[in-house]
Amino acid sequence: MLTQEQEQLVAATAPVVAEHLDAITQRFYPLLFERYPQVKPLFNQAHQADGGQPRALAGAVLAYVQLRHDREKVRETLATVVGKHVSLDIRPEHYPLVGECLMAAIGEVLGDAVRPEIAAAWEGVYEELAGLLIELEEYRYGNFEQSPGGWRGPREFRIAAVRQESAVIRSFVLEPVDGGPVAGHEPGQYIGVRLTIDGEPVYRHYSLSDLPNGESYRISVKREPQGRASRHLHDAMDVGDTLALLPPAGELTLIEGDEPLLLASGGVGQTPLLPMARQALAQGRRVVYLHAALDAEHHAFRDEVAALAEAHPERLRAVSIHEAGDDAEHIGRVDRDLLASYLPEGGRCYFVGPQGFMTAVDRALAELGVPAERRHFEHFGPSRPLDAA
Repeated sequence: MLTQEQEQLVAATAPVVAEHLDAITQRFYPLLFERYPQVKPLFNQAHQADGGQPRALAGAVLAYVQLRHDREKVRETLATVVGKHVSLDIRPEHYPLVGECLMAAIGEVLGDAVRPEIAAAWEGVYEELAGLLIELEEYRYGNFEQSPGGWRGPREFRIAAVRQESAVIRSFVLEPVDGGPVAGHEPGQYIGVRLTIDGEPVYRHYSLSDLPNGESYRISVKREPQGRASRHLHDAMDVGDTLALLPPAGELTLIEGDEPLLLASGGVGQTPLLPMARQALAQGRRVVYLHAALDAEHHAFRDEVAALAEAHPERLRAVSIHEAGDDAEHIGRVDRDLLASYLPEGGRCYFVGPQGFMTAVDRALAELGVPAERRHFEHFGPSRPLDAA
């Protein structure tokens, strides 16, 4: 617990740290990887290259400093971070490594301004944050381990089936090697995946694209031209191959209620929304399922959604939008007018896709009068504001 003097030092120096936080986080990661290369596989290097991960870390640190005295609010704010950590098997022994390198980065960027008493105060803030994260993560680990079909640490799964969903998206059905049951998950959640590529572990998160069944999981992965993990899954893995899974996580889940839903996706953004649509229909809710793709060749799950619409003709309205071709109800891009024509009155909206897609949808829904508390979205990768596109 920080002393009163340390609290005053943190309050006095927080604006300076905030002003230089981008530079601090940019320096932090190279230091961490240089000193402790064993943790590098836990981070997607593409998000290092484009600055997404440093920005996300900077935002999390700022949020914690601003909210740390409101325990309920800070726990709510850290929920996304905790989920990502649990699905990467982050452990208590990782935190001292991060703390050491973060303080070293602060020292390098701010130089002599970081007097010993200031450094000690900020070390106290970090230890406070680390302790809270360890507590919240252990709670998640323990709950999942004790649930039916749960486990702790990586668990080996075998690819039981593969299906090509579109020109660039492929589904993998994964069953446990040990033959035991698998824990359930909330539709909309993702799962941590550990691959071995060229003898090295590589960690990624992929949305669970089907409802829980107690026996297997399904992930549906877009092959990214520069994506190390996605290219490996598409090009080198097939039925019978194995990989390891970590606990499901994610905050983009259906909020209970009976209001109608608009589920809008772009590209591979369908993967969390498709099981959410199935869940909502099973609950008797009305759903507008709007999907945007480049063209028919890139439109995944088209038959699956059509079968759902046929089974629920009164409650599911499936709408397709393609940028090119003529095999869709709308040609072009999702805009305000299109959303206005399908937005159910009093509806709750969920949308996932590329950053520009989510920015456009969020802005249009706001203009159409949908309040922020009824607009829900999720980033594939580090979180950032929608207006950062």
